[in-house]
Amino acid sequence: MSHPAKPFDPSRRQFHRFLLATLAATALPAGAASPEWLPITPPQFGDSPGKIEVLEFFSWGCSHCREFNPLVTRWEHALAKDVVFKRVPVSFGRAAWGNLARLFYALEGIGELARLDEAVFAAIHDQRANLYTEAAALAWVRQQGVDERRFSDAFKSFSTETRVARAEQLSRAYKVDSVPLLTVAGRYRVVGQAGRGHAGLLAVADALIERARKERPQSGRR
Repeated sequence: MSHPAKPFDPSRRQFHRFLLATLAATALPAGAASPEWLPITPPQFGDSPGKIEVLEFFSWGCSHCREFNPLVTRWEHALAKDVVFKRVPVSFGRAAWGNLARLFYALEGIGELARLDEAVFAAIHDQRANLYTEAAALAWVRQQGVDERRFSDAFKSFSTETRVARAEQLSRAYKVDSVPLLTVAGRYRVVGQAGRGHAGLLAVADALIERARKERPQSGRR
């Protein structure tokens, strides 16, 4: 993947400008793709009936994901009520990234993910901390004031292993080959990062959410 554009603070007005341009670019016949998105084949059914599901495939080990995270976090908070945003940690078969996925679900399971999400990115990419093993992750979360036993139990739990396996299954079903990757409604994947930058990806996602919203009464499935 190419280096992303310099981060900036995207206001809703800036997003609106991106959105208008993107809607014009994506005004194509039904079923046709655009340079900004590709259809997902076969379409995937989400876990949020009646909602438009947006997935972000990512890894804490990915520097692009680290730069994208502040933008997508602010964007998530402004989404409409009919949209559900979920993050899916991927490993691409790497044991180290697989343990980061376990760290993600363990922290989520004990209610510490929101507090420590950005801190994990900073530890890995700024402080060069090794969080790729259970022992290293345990030592780090202890320093963050997390209960050691609760975290250890969550890290090794059946629930965490099940969710990691589910994340891997989704990664294969959505044919994820790079991160960060946004998908919308199980039918569209956002592409074209090199030309649009991270904020541009979110503008494309906005346009696809609107597209999915308009298509929903026709399909009756989302």
